[in-house]
Amino acid sequence: MEHNILFNLMGADFSPATLLAAFVFGLMGSAHCLGMCGGIMSTLSLAGHGNHSNIGPLLSYNTGRIFSYTVAGLIVASVGSLLSDKLLVIADIMRVVASFILILMAFYIANWWKGLVYIENAGRYLWRYLQPFASRLMPVRNSSQALMLGIIWGWLPCGLVYSVLIWALSVAHPLQGAAIMLFFGLGTLPAMLLTGVLASQVKALSQSSSVRSVAAITIIAFALWQLVPLFGSSMSVE
Repeated sequence: MEHNILFNLMGADFSPATLLAAFVFGLMGSAHCLGMCGGIMSTLSLAGHGNHSNIGPLLSYNTGRIFSYTVAGLIVASVGSLLSDKLLVIADIMRVVASFILILMAFYIANWWKGLVYIENAGRYLWRYLQPFASRLMPVRNSSQALMLGIIWGWLPCGLVYSVLIWALSVAHPLQGAAIMLFFGLGTLPAMLLTGVLASQVKALSQSSSVRSVAAITIIAFALWQLVPLFGSSMSVE
């Protein structure tokens, strides 16, 4: 009973499998994140001039970035919840769409097909208004600036983030959507912190075709896993 309460709070699915999937998705998709945030992470690491004092700005920046991901997940999942309440079949449609987008993201990460860049371009309108605020915070001199920069940078147009947001939209529960984006963000954290300390080494690893292929195959597996409940329900009906 307590186990069910723990993993199903207020109707949201906080099962280890769901949260682990989100975490691994972020971990395996970090190669893409390096291209989006790697430059800033390297700059933050150099701010300490080789001293350990730079860990504060690094952690603050990533805290702000993951916070924005979590808020975005809360927002889109709330929209998904409203849509699903209006028409139940929409929930199944959103799950199928989310899985399709995840597969496209896998192709994007592995450099097999770059068509998902059009989804990334959709967010450039918002970023046009946020970029001036980010520019004013650089160069970063303290952790407070790094935190604010991370919060703003979390809204940078990114196909990887958008694909996970579509997944969050499909779960149609605000808390679960926020949790998915939180654990996705935590999954990207190791690579981002390593990029700040060992920028060139991690960048070389992220550009490996084998690493990208493994990430893509893992993401495709997650996408198909998301469709399993639909197949199960159709078989039960028959």
